[in-house]
Amino acid sequence: MIICAVPDERASEPIEVVASECNAKVFRGSENDVLARYLAAAQAHDIDVIMRVTSDCPLIDPDVCAAVLALRAQECADYATNTMPNTFPHGLACEVFTFKALVESAASTQNPYDREHVTPWIRRAPHLKHANVLSDDPTLVSHRWTLDYPEDLQFFRAIYESLPNAAEARTADLLKHLALHPELSAINSCRRIM
Repeated sequence: MIICAVPDERASEPIEVVASECNAKVFRGSENDVLARYLAAAQAHDIDVIMRVTSDCPLIDPDVCAAVLALRAQECADYATNTMPNTFPHGLACEVFTFKALVESAASTQNPYDREHVTPWIRRAPHLKHANVLSDDPTLVSHRWTLDYPEDLQFFRAIYESLPNAAEARTADLLKHLALHPELSAINSCRRIM
């Protein structure tokens, strides 16, 4: 089940329309307390394991997500990701955590940063079991595939113009395309964190 957990604001209405067209559920909740929004969405739909991907990562790779899901199950982890440490392009982050860990987090922290970003408390909790998926090439972190700045938007527009199937492309496809068109990666290179 796909749930778009969006702020309970009028600005979320277009997202709700698109989500409906894609057969996704929509859950509205607090704009600033995203942790509470996730918890309420999971409770409303009786979810035991939650995968979190953020809307600023339009090139998220389903294969990477599947690997994180599989590792969490294999390790019986409370939390799994591909960012501890990160060896993937910035913009391919995904997290999987249990409902139980989410409940504990919500009850344990009032820190505004933790509440806004959902999982920092879970990531820090030493008693919870963590697991991480690594890429085959740690230099991939030099790529920036996330949407935060105007340069990132220009990068995505250029990718979608030059690669007709960008929405379905996997990491290997994108890397191959960018190797053939290095000018695309240069668009948002000023925003990369090395």
